[in-house]
Amino acid sequence: MTTEPKKNRVNFTPQQKNEFAKLIVEDGYSVKQVMDISGACQTAVLRWKKQYLSEKEGQVIEGKVPLNEDKREIYQLKKQLAEAREDIRILKKATALFIQDNPGLR
Repeated sequence: MTTEPKKNRVNFTPQQKNEFAKLIVEDGYSVKQVMDISGACQTAVLRWKKQYLSEKEGQVIEGKVPLNEDKREIYQLKKQLAEAREDIRILKKATALFIQDNPGLR
């Protein structure tokens, strides 16, 4: 059994992923060149490329933060809207229970 030190994991922002994928798709860089530039592994770079191409075709991969800035903003706004709706739902239930416990408020 060999005990090689683990490679430190580097986190990339969606903007960085978008730029690296754009280098491959639009600027003709190879996956190997982007791997050398970014320090990311091959599977990550290929995943970014796949997501970039999907978003370019108008598809959004469920559960992934979009790479495109406009789509990412829409994703975040949808997430905030869902949270606000959940807050409203909880507040409505709490209000109903409060009124039920205090008959004088009806």
